[in-house]
Amino acid sequence: MEISILLAQQIAQLFLMIFMGFLIVKAGLLKDEDSKVLSKIVLYLIIPCVILNAFQVDYTPETVRGLLVAFAASLLMQVVLLFAVSALGRVFHLDAVEITSVYYSNSGNLIVPLVTAVLGAEWVLYSCVYMSVQLVFFWTHCKKVISREASYDWKKIVLNLNIISIFVGILLFFTGIRLPALVNNTLHSVGSMVGPASMIVTGMLFAGMDFRQIFANKRIYFVTFLRLIAVPLMALVLLKLSHLADLSADGPTLILIVFLAIITPSASTVTQMCQVYGNDSRYASAINVVTTLASIVTMPLLVMLLQMVL
Repeated sequence: MEISILLAQQIAQLFLMIFMGFLIVKAGLLKDEDSKVLSKIVLYLIIPCVILNAFQVDYTPETVRGLLVAFAASLLMQVVLLFAVSALGRVFHLDAVEITSVYYSNSGNLIVPLVTAVLGAEWVLYSCVYMSVQLVFFWTHCKKVISREASYDWKKIVLNLNIISIFVGILLFFTGIRLPALVNNTLHSVGSMVGPASMIVTGMLFAGMDFRQIFANKRIYFVTFLRLIAVPLMALVLLKLSHLADLSADGPTLILIVFLAIITPSASTVTQMCQVYGNDSRYASAINVVTTLASIVTMPLLVMLLQMVL
């Protein structure tokens, strides 16, 4: 119950950040399209800093075992849920923004602050495992769907700053190389902006929308149901059947971290990618806002359900 309460408080804070982004546009200080610059900063600067900083921990057998369990659970979820959401997309005729909003969670922006507040900073490394796995899918599957490209540009994928950050972070961890304190502290400071910056972008986009049109769109509520209820319940069944929690003494906590990443609202990165690649960023932002608001209720309840099941 305590974890559920802490979750509700953290999500409420993030929603207030959305409101701040909304206010600076409504006050005339910025325009909603100015958020595109901030989106690029989040995608290409802040998230890489989060990844590099997370892997700056000591190499121990227990840490490696925990990373492997978190990686197995994360990869299992991403692959199986991709097929499941694709099937839902065909059945319910979901468009590109809807499919990516249902499939991709906001783990990149929410999981680090949530895990830090609920479990402690020592667990952030494991939360970055799911985030790193999802980033690979973001810059392959999501980018292709959102940009409407006919094929993958593997050179751009491999040379993407986020993907490079993942490989550099893993290399530093396994070699035991620690960055200078000045550099590491800087990475930590910049990375800590990921939640606020992403929520402000969402709020700025939301300020340029027609509220009545958004909340009168029944399609958004259906997408919200799929993102916050249907997908998490499928993930819960998969995690229970996988027995991955039994592979480590910290297994239940590691599975909780992966589950937290899955049950977050729709990814604000989808909105940012829509901005960069010319898709419907306003619709993506509307889905993000509605799912963020609804997650204040759904996330604590789903965590309680996970604890009952495991």
